[in-house]
Amino acid sequence: MNIWEVIFLQPLVNALLFFYNLFFHNLGLAIIGLTIALKLILVPITLPSMRSMQKMKEIAPELEKLKKRHKDDKTKLMQAQADLYKQHGINPAAGCLPQIVQLVLLIALFQVFMRVVPAGDAIDQINKLAYDSLKISNHLNTHFFSLDLTKPDVVPVPELPFPLPGPFLIVAAALQFLSSKMMMPDAQKAQKAAEKTPGQADDFATAMQSQMLYMFPVLTLVIGISFASGLVLYWTALSVAQSIQQYLISGWGGLSPWMRKAKLLS
Repeated sequence: MNIWEVIFLQPLVNALLFFYNLFFHNLGLAIIGLTIALKLILVPITLPSMRSMQKMKEIAPELEKLKKRHKDDKTKLMQAQADLYKQHGINPAAGCLPQIVQLVLLIALFQVFMRVVPAGDAIDQINKLAYDSLKISNHLNTHFFSLDLTKPDVVPVPELPFPLPGPFLIVAAALQFLSSKMMMPDAQKAQKAAEKTPGQADDFATAMQSQMLYMFPVLTLVIGISFASGLVLYWTALSVAQSIQQYLISGWGGLSPWMRKAKLLS
């Protein structure tokens, strides 16, 4: 086995088999269990990032003043922004690491599904990466309710050159959109603030935040139509877990529940 298989594929395959055995040989519940476990493991990475993003929103008025003060000198503006970030203990690039880690995991999990649930000799493919105590000796149950997790959840339409998304895939995309929509009020506010000033130091961040509102739901549909629904189940479970964590940190539209309560009482 190569380094990629040893570091990523083999541990993920065996973690999936562990949850598969734990949840009475139900692959769907195993995927959800693995997703929650991965999310908890990544908390030390994602939590500081989300807190840093929350601080970025809190200092937005100060950034606005800096952009107006140094509108004719981009060098001074960038230095002033860097000093402000340092003063508040903010790392502007902190949000990139969790996204990169999740992308790597998504690629690794995609390869896991390609090996764990292929047509035909699935058991042999799994056992090549499985530890001795987790090797499968009989049939692998790949059904979750009415879904076959080895196949895309699509509805073939003879009149169209491509299939339409199935019910589960539509729900998955809707949940992903809801997760993105949660931050829309704050994204719109940040975008309007950026448009009022000539500086472009934070334009990229606000543009990415706005695009993510629609990019992930579309990506969910594209992935779901093309690949096994087991991968979509992971993506959906991850979106739900991410939404819960995001709501606890920053609430709907960038204001956490306890912050909103304090604001109402003040």
